Amino acid sequence: MSERLGKYRGKRDFTRTGEPRGKNRTPGDEEHHFVVQIHDASTLHFDFRLQVDDVLKSWSIPKGPSDDPQDKRLALPTEDHPLEYEEFEGVIPAGEYGGGTVIVWDQGTYEPLSHDRKGRPVDFGESIEHGHATFRLSGSKLHGEYALTRIRDDGAWLLVKAKGGRARRHGTPDPRRARSVTSGRTLAQVAAEDGGEE
Repeated sequence: MSERLGKYRGKRDFTRTGEPRGKNRTPGDEEHHFVVQIHDASTLHFDFRLQVDDVLKSWSIPKGPSDDPQDKRLALPTEDHPLEYEEFEGVIPAGEYGGGTVIVWDQGTYEPLSHDRKGRPVDFGESIEHGHATFRLSGSKLHGEYALTRIRDDGAWLLVKAKGGRARRHGTPDPRRARSVTSGRTLAQVAAEDGGEE
């Protein structure tokens, strides 16, 4: 894992940031986890992370994920994050990579659904490497089948909710009013309560 987290660790000074360094551990037979964090950094955005093997594969989603199948959300890949990052909430100090406030907007488990052209299940990590992955989210806020598809050579992806199922068509909430599923706090509350470390 240390090789897969090299880019993540190289961007951070762990003597200054409370972000997890990541332990050299491999997941057991537990369910696959996902997390969506709201990150108020140089630009306000959502970070979408799926557990794949021993890391969280990560995408920055400027407008956030949506439960409306009509919404096609741009997803820009970022570096792999450690599994422990799914619990991270707090303030990244100014001057550090990604400096700003982070809350856990949603988290839960997902079921890989990717298949080959003959309908056989394929390794989920391989489906991401090939540029198209489907999965079913079971979170506190997000539910149902989604697809991530690479759309450009520069690495841009789209995150789209599949039609059918429990589409509530609420789109994405106002990130400044949204509350954490772990602490119940808003970005402003986390910044006020945890920002004294800066």
